[in-house]
Amino acid sequence: MTFDWSVIWTHWQALLGGAALTVGLTVLTMLLAVPGGIVLALMRIAPNRWMQRAALCFVEFFRNLPLILVIYWAFYVMPMATGLQLSPLLTALVALVLNISAYNAETFRAGINSIRKGQMEAALAMGMSRHQAMFKVVIPQAVRRILPVLASTWVSLFKDTSLVSVIAVGELAYSAMQIRAQTFRVLEMLTAMAAIYWLMGYPQAKLVDWIHRKYGVRE
Repeated sequence: MTFDWSVIWTHWQALLGGAALTVGLTVLTMLLAVPGGIVLALMRIAPNRWMQRAALCFVEFFRNLPLILVIYWAFYVMPMATGLQLSPLLTALVALVLNISAYNAETFRAGINSIRKGQMEAALAMGMSRHQAMFKVVIPQAVRRILPVLASTWVSLFKDTSLVSVIAVGELAYSAMQIRAQTFRVLEMLTAMAAIYWLMGYPQAKLVDWIHRKYGVRE
């Protein structure tokens, strides 16, 4: 068996572009899924039962479906059901945001519920509205508690973006597989893809460890 590692350097621009898209997709997904998770969490704890049930149905539906199935559904079924045809990249973003928002909702709900009720009662006694008390007193404390969990979700999302390659989104996994198909250098391209994911993912994992140590709440 002979190896041709030069194929990596020959196609480095395509690999770099795929890696950049992977990072961009991760960032944009979290930017949308964090506020989405907050809204769903607030709906889950709202006094209105219909809002509670709607949020519960959304969360349980997307948390219990494989992400790759959500991606396929958004790409193939949604256009037929709604007539709305999105680009592969936008479809991937929608699928990822729906999935991660559901997980973030439970993360935020757990964080909010971990704050003692006396905090809300004290804020209300000081003349704050319930909305002000929630966003100025409760949620800031909850964010500190759930920050390590959100960081872990980020790392998982970074790796899960590889699944959108099944609908031809040109992120790292798709780019590497395309080069593999063109050059027939299977081992070299899979090794290069694994190395790039590891080089980008390891610092993120170490950052998560640091966040756990610095911001983890122990009571």
